[in-house]
Amino acid sequence: MTRSDSISIIQNSPPQNTTHLEFASLAIHAGSPHDPVTGAVIEPISLSTTFSQRNHSQYEYSRSANPNRDNFEAATTALEAGARYSVAFASGSASTSMIVQALLAPGSRILASNDVYGGTFRYFSNVAKAHGVTVSFENLRDPELIRDNWNDNTKMVWIESPSNPTLSLVDIAAISEIAHQRGAIVVADNTFLSPYLSNPILLGADIVSHSVTKYINGHSDVIMGVASFAHTRHFEKVKFLQNAIGAVPSPFDCFLAHRGLKTLHLRMKACCDNALAVAEALESHPAVTKVLYPGLASHPQRNLAQKQHRKGLGGGMVSFRIHGGYDAAQKFCRSTKLFTLAESLGGIESLCEIPWSMTHAAIDETMRIEFGVTENLVRLSVGCEDAEDLVKDVIQAVEKATMGGM
Repeated sequence: MTRSDSISIIQNSPPQNTTHLEFASLAIHAGSPHDPVTGAVIEPISLSTTFSQRNHSQYEYSRSANPNRDNFEAATTALEAGARYSVAFASGSASTSMIVQALLAPGSRILASNDVYGGTFRYFSNVAKAHGVTVSFENLRDPELIRDNWNDNTKMVWIESPSNPTLSLVDIAAISEIAHQRGAIVVADNTFLSPYLSNPILLGADIVSHSVTKYINGHSDVIMGVASFAHTRHFEKVKFLQNAIGAVPSPFDCFLAHRGLKTLHLRMKACCDNALAVAEALESHPAVTKVLYPGLASHPQRNLAQKQHRKGLGGGMVSFRIHGGYDAAQKFCRSTKLFTLAESLGGIESLCEIPWSMTHAAIDETMRIEFGVTENLVRLSVGCEDAEDLVKDVIQAVEKATMGGM
């Protein structure tokens, strides 16, 4: 391990004087040392690619370590309860790739949720096999089904909870127990909830992955990923590969993501409140055939949400099926005023999209239907606008989309 790698292990540890703090205080202060030269309370952006060795700097080359990346990783480690280290990447997809390549040998098998994010599905289906890793997509909502789908080559279980875009939940504790009995690594993609709403490591997961692009950054202006680790052995392997391949984010992106992280708790509270209001309004409308939202009493796994999520909150994502099929889904997305038709999620602004033809279009049609990604499914990323305005917007759009079609 290089000197920079050793330094990063130290930097990833939450500052000793902040470990007793609650989430909001940690979000603002963890990984945020005052500048020793100027006294600035907000870290400067360190754009230098190299560092003077005459000054006995703890840094040598920015691919290996950078002050902004170290500070962001330290803050993420502090907020992802149970984590000991974090590693930031140039994207969430890079995070997925680094975890698989660093931790799995050729011949290994991944057991993955069958309704994972389309980009994860694409990587598992088309790229992982080039490294000799196979993936089996299974229904992980029933932990007992894992036993039936296990074989000796299964070395990793990949969880999304809630899933994208059907918002189904996975019992992380139950699955982790089964996987660990068999010596497998458990990875939980926590992008939809963020460290504020859920901490999978406390439930038994070994690694937590996020697309920082979404809620952690929260302002739709950064592409980044991050993985947090419970165990040194996993962290060291992934950190080595990150440096060897160079899958690193820029100092400026790390600065922006760290800035966004400081208000994560405020944004998530607003998104959750707004999403619940929108979900309840949609559920009461006759043109909506089904609302998928873990914060509703009607969600089939509501009890699990209350157990796994902070205060049982449902998150900021809402999916629903609209009467009238694909045409109605398209009309809805063309009729909204505040919800912008766009991919991605987790920003302060509200977005809408049709997974069938957008984020999940690369998945085989038969598999899409099997996974619940139907033509009439609309996915909403509910932002931080006023709830009253968002509710009015979705209701008027539903009515325009289904006028004369019911």
